[in-house]
Amino acid sequence: MNAAVGGHRLDLACPPDDVTAVHTFLAGVWDTEPTLSAEDRMALELALVELTSNVIEHAAAGRGVSCSLRLDVGSDAVEAHLTDDGVPVPIDPSAARLPDALAESGRGLALVQMVVDDLRYERVADRNRWTVRRGLH
Repeated sequence: MNAAVGGHRLDLACPPDDVTAVHTFLAGVWDTEPTLSAEDRMALELALVELTSNVIEHAAAGRGVSCSLRLDVGSDAVEAHLTDDGVPVPIDPSAARLPDALAESGRGLALVQMVVDDLRYERVADRNRWTVRRGLH
């Protein structure tokens, strides 16, 4: 794991890294960005941990995955970019919906969509690129 908090960037190699590294990274970001509201922090943490967890679980395809998370805090919005070297993702994030109450999985992208203003995915060359944007409240 490599974290450059000044640049709000985190690089992960999973394994051994996991979503705990994202929590630790975000705690450092929040320390350097004290104007972000508690509501924005909680929403962004939920979104980024959920998204990173999905990448680790699904994009790794049983072999591990390297990820890079960049967080850009602006005066009116926060934008996050998560890239990974995993397998292509066969899903349209805009089509994600919460499953019924008894389902044990399938909530991740729907939860992310609930707490951010924009969620996008694209495959560029051999990398998955996720973009999350949330306007500040």
